[in-house]
Amino acid sequence: MSQHFLLSPAARTLTLAQVMRMTVEEAETMFARIRWPGTDGEPVCPHCGGTVHYNVRRPKGPPRWRCKACNKEFTVTSGTLFAWHKLPVQVYLAAIAIFCNEVKGKAALALSRDLGTSYKTAFVLAHKIREAMATEFKGMRVGGEGETVEVDGAYFGGYIRPANLKENRRDRRLAKNQNGKRRVVVVARERGGSTLPAVFKAEGASLAWIGAHVAKGTKLVADEAPSWNPLHGRYEVSRIDHGEAYSLDGIYSNGAESFFSRIRRGEVGHHHHIAGPYLARYAQESAWREDHRRTDNGAQVRHTVDLALSAPPSVDFCGYWQRHKTM
Repeated sequence: MSQHFLLSPAARTLTLAQVMRMTVEEAETMFARIRWPGTDGEPVCPHCGGTVHYNVRRPKGPPRWRCKACNKEFTVTSGTLFAWHKLPVQVYLAAIAIFCNEVKGKAALALSRDLGTSYKTAFVLAHKIREAMATEFKGMRVGGEGETVEVDGAYFGGYIRPANLKENRRDRRLAKNQNGKRRVVVVARERGGSTLPAVFKAEGASLAWIGAHVAKGTKLVADEAPSWNPLHGRYEVSRIDHGEAYSLDGIYSNGAESFFSRIRRGEVGHHHHIAGPYLARYAQESAWREDHRRTDNGAQVRHTVDLALSAPPSVDFCGYWQRHKTM
């Protein structure tokens, strides 16, 4: 049996010890080179694109410049997902390294202990990293002529605690005994390609989304759920009845099941509660981890930093705790 990738030396190209030994200046230089690769880290004004600037760094503050063309000040994180940051850049780099090193996910409480921050700081920081990962899925389409895409759904959240006495217990599978918080994560996973998740109230509500994000000519594989019956009118669909087998005559949806295994283990072992408005971010994080599962951790960290510095200020958490209007 071949060795699992995560057990091989090729998977370990960056350690947390290396990150923590970096000085703040080295971390800032790394951020600058990732954000402005065309100038090898020399600042470029995010407001006007000017390359001529003055150094206006304040005592004990992060690197700051004033553009000669538009006279506006900016830092290495201005206009990015980490805009208006208060922690040293080294801490953000360490947070991304810790986050990427986890295979199934990283709990915000554990991240707060690792970084020495408050829980809410770690919570927002973790979600900003997930938001950076999610930028890979904007406008993504999977499949195409000759390609196979596996489609499946799994329900999360809305847990109903059973009654203490047996005679008071109800069938929690029935809609009348649920609390309405349960949502389904639907995934379209291309074999040998990308994983694209989305969240819906029911599997049947995802049909229009599948039609918009799965290219025509794609061969679909789905399970026996009746929600997928309308897909036969648009795609060539193969079905596998999991009540009989998980793989039969070359028909299987194990790629989609692998994705759900990752997100379910992250829910049970790390997060414990991923329902509600943040479920989509957790699903996107798990999809990103699935797609980059054979990428070394150093490349994952650099890529995540690049995504964060290429993304605009957070749509979810800009001024969240202060209840400020998003700027």
